[in-house]
This record gives sequence, structure tokens and C-alpha cells, in this order.
Amino acid sequence: MYPTSISIQRDQWQAMLTHVSDSLPEEACGLLSGKGERVSKVLPVDNIDRSPYHFTMDPHQQVEALLSIEENDEELIGIYHSHPLGPAALSQRDIKQAVYPEAAILIWFKIGNEWHCRAFAMLPERPREIPILIKE
Repeated sequence: MYPTSISIQRDQWQAMLTHVSDSLPEEACGLLSGKGERVSKVLPVDNIDRSPYHFTMDPHQQVEALLSIEENDEELIGIYHSHPLGPAALSQRDIKQAVYPEAAILIWFKIGNEWHCRAFAMLPERPREIPILIKE
């Protein structure tokens, strides 16, 4: 099943925004856990590439995050990372590395000094943008 939207609380949104901002000039990355399309937890993971152009999640932290998701009887519902230097969409590398089709891919990017975010469902024919619903 592919996501049709992703729903996130404002404080979780802020946690992601803080993580991507604090990680500059490098790409930030992390996982989102929850049920269905509703985020319950933001799980930042270190980018061991330490690059502004690509990321590789720290394998130990990634496994810990995935085990935590499983132990809490939740699902991996999203994977986020930033594109500090653009683009405002999925790169070819992002598409090739997408191995969890049930999880939305969130891309953070800057326009001027302001961060924005887009989410995508990784459909077999091509990625499709999906809405991000920010809840109070």
C-alpha cells in the first residue's frame, strides 16, 4: 500500500525543521514512525557521508530506530532528508535508493532563507507528490 498523504503534528514538524537546520551545511536524514499515514515520532539519524549532496544513514542508528518502531508496534511511514543546495524534488539517487515503497519520502529544501518540504509516494511507475497535513 502506498501513502496518499502524511499527517504530522506541529511539534514533530518543528523537530524535523530543527534537525535539517542544525545539520547545515550537510544533508540531514531520519525516519518517521506511526500508524497508517499519521506520524507519531521523528527519529533523526546521523548522515555518515557528511555531505551537502547525499546521505547515508548511520547503520547502527538506523537499525536502532527500526527496532524501536517495531517494539512500539508502529510502522515506518516516512523517510526524510534535506537538500540544502537543492533540488526541491527527488534526485535520481533518491529514487534509486528508495527501498521502502510503503514509506513516504520527504524532501526538505530551501527557497532563499526559508525551509520547505515536499512528500512523495514511491509508486512503481514514478514518484507522485502527496499532501503533508500539519496538525495542531
